Amino acid sequence: MAQAYILIQTEVGKATTIAERIRQLPGVVTAEDVVGPYDVVVRIDGRADSGLSPVVAGIQQVAGVTRTLMCEVPTPA
Repeated sequence: MAQAYILIQTEVGKATTIAERIRQLPGVVTAEDVVGPYDVVVRIDGRADSGLSPVVAGIQQVAGVTRTLMCEVPTPA
């Protein structure tokens, strides 16, 4: 199973609402609003057959998300 962290920038004042919406998406393990250069940090799991792309695409479609950065967790060899 593929895993990644998604760092998200949002429209001003929308981080909490966006984190709540993202928590409801399939493949999302956690979504927390944070303070710093990013507004929301998300951990996702992707199924082996479909990968992470569908999960990331769902996150990017949430209204108020302005930028995402994916940091994939390496799988053990």
